[in-house]
Order: sequence, then structure tokens, then C-alpha cells
Amino acid sequence: MLRTLPPAVIGLLLLTPLMIAGGQVLFKLTSQRLAAVDAPFARAVFDPVFILAVALYGVATILWIYVLKTVPLSFAYSFMALSFVFVPLLAMTFLGESVGIKTAIGSAFIIAGLLIVQS
Repeated sequence: MLRTLPPAVIGLLLLTPLMIAGGQVLFKLTSQRLAAVDAPFARAVFDPVFILAVALYGVATILWIYVLKTVPLSFAYSFMALSFVFVPLLAMTFLGESVGIKTAIGSAFIIAGLLIVQS
């Protein structure tokens, strides 16, 4: 089925979990910013990084609805597993977190599983 989809839909199947992963990194940055100044949790609502994360989730949701208009949920949802691959990569890149061999192997299994499900 993947081969018959328009390139824009394929792009959105990949972009949506990437945006969700980006939102997770922004939520982590929000938590670090709040902890740095010992701010109460409720203050997150006014934090620009938090607002950006929520906006990113909102846009990702709208794009996801467009994707679901085009393909069956059972097909599309397997791509959400890519968020488990993207989050560690983004955390390593933007938060300086280390990614161990177990995470790398797990990510490879996720990608292999996605390829199997989509074949």
C-alpha cells in the first residue's frame, strides 16, 4: 500500500511522529526550565517553550487527521512507533542525553517491525 500513496501522504506518515517526538523534547525543556527556577508546575502554561510544544502537537494532530482521511488507521498507526525511534535521537541531539546500545537495537527492531507490517 505504501508504494501507491502520494508522496505527500508518505511524508506526513513520517513527519507526524517526528513532530510528536519534537513536542516531547520541548516538554522536557519546559520541565528543565521550571526546575531551574523552582517554579510551580502551573507556571508551565505561560512558558513559551510549553506553548510551542502544545502548538506542535496541535499541528501534528491536524496533519494526522488528514493522513487518516487517506489511509486506514490500522495502516497509518504503525508509523507512530517511529516516535520511539525519533525521541531518543532528538534527546541526544538537543538535550545531550546519551543513547545506549539497547536503545539503538530497540530502534532497529522497531524499524524492522514497521517494514514487516508495511510489506
